Amino acid sequence: MKVGFIGTGSMGSLLIDAFLSSGALEPCDVLAGNRSQAKLLQLQERHPGLSIGSNREIAAGSDILFICVKPLEFKTLTEEISGSLHSEQIVVSITSPVMLYHLESALPSKIAKVIPSITHSVKSGTSLCIFGSRLNKKDRLLLLHLLSFIGVPLEIQETHTRIASDFSSCGPAFISYFIERWIEAAVEATGIEEALLTRLAGEMLLGTGKLLTEGGFTPQELQERVAVRGGITAEALNHLRTSLDGVFERLITTTHEKYDEDVEKLDILFGAGGIIQAPLDR
Repeated sequence: MKVGFIGTGSMGSLLIDAFLSSGALEPCDVLAGNRSQAKLLQLQERHPGLSIGSNREIAAGSDILFICVKPLEFKTLTEEISGSLHSEQIVVSITSPVMLYHLESALPSKIAKVIPSITHSVKSGTSLCIFGSRLNKKDRLLLLHLLSFIGVPLEIQETHTRIASDFSSCGPAFISYFIERWIEAAVEATGIEEALLTRLAGEMLLGTGKLLTEGGFTPQELQERVAVRGGITAEALNHLRTSLDGVFERLITTTHEKYDEDVEKLDILFGAGGIIQAPLDR
């Protein structure tokens, strides 16, 4: 099975590295295309045996093709590669505002959308999977099996793409910002070493994640278990509840507004303005 990648920037190269280091693929299974020849040569040097080529060559030679470019680059790219694709290939977009109907209207192939996460670089986290109407059960299982090597693949509704991505894909940035500010305040207040707190925070996040995914706890139950009434944790939690009032609602509004804006621009590019869409989940 040949797996191609058009776009080898931050996420495209991360996926290639993760699939290869996990053993899901061998370098001889991978084809890569990018506007920057220098980036392709660096990738090939890092993974001897990996094939590089033009976008059309990568499209024609792939059984599964991951498209890892920016949203507004999709229309031009689909026009370039459409003639190189056929109905039995699987094309996977990793870009959340690019809708299934955009790609199914432009390409003859089976279409899926997978939203990956930076956590795949350590074989962790979830990949969000949205399957188009042309994929059969065998196609879905093939994609799920491939993605299982680098994390936990979860099938979701396309209307939930943005809110689910806030947690799985944007979440590492949001949580790390919270941790960063907490560490900065602690270092300033006590003089403790930043590296020590970073290690403590990382191990705490790993353990908390396991409690939520394997330990049977809900977030509320975990708080109740740790925060003894009248204790230090409970006092600090009350402060957080007051300080963060409205923050998460504004965060969701911000990500959804940007997402809606990108979808509207893509509708215009793909000529999909007349398509009646399901309302985005709020």
